[in-house]
Order: sequence, then C-alpha cells, then structure tokens
Amino acid sequence: MQISARNQFEGVVKEVKEGVVTAEVVLELPGGVEIVAVVTIDSARRLGLAPGKPAIAVVKATDVMLGVPE
Repeated sequence: MQISARNQFEGVVKEVKEGVVTAEVVLELPGGVEIVAVVTIDSARRLGLAPGKPAIAVVKATDVMLGVPE
C-alpha cells in the first residue's frame, strides 16, 4: 500500500477496546510510545486488529494544538 501521508508509524497492536459503535485501538511503537486511534468496530474487525498484530498508524492533520495548565 502506498499513500501520500508521510507521518506513518509502525507498531504492534497492544489493545482493542470495543464500544457500541467504535473501537479504541492502542498501537505500541518501538521504544514503548503508544498511539491511540478510534475507528469503527466494522473497520477494526475488517482489518483484523488484535493484540500482537502489526499495524501502521497514519497521521494526516492540518493542525495540531497544544495547551498548558494554568
């Protein structure tokens, strides 16, 4: 699969928590950093996302906002 997004992070699925409509997928990257994605349950099942399975997080965003506590 080739895509134009450059922000791609390869890792291993650590956990999949299914809700009513969406699933929260925790992807562990090398070094222990975790990225959490929310996808539809249908997509999670179609992709076969499960703990221990390799996956790639693709981040495509025009803005990233940061905040600090007051």
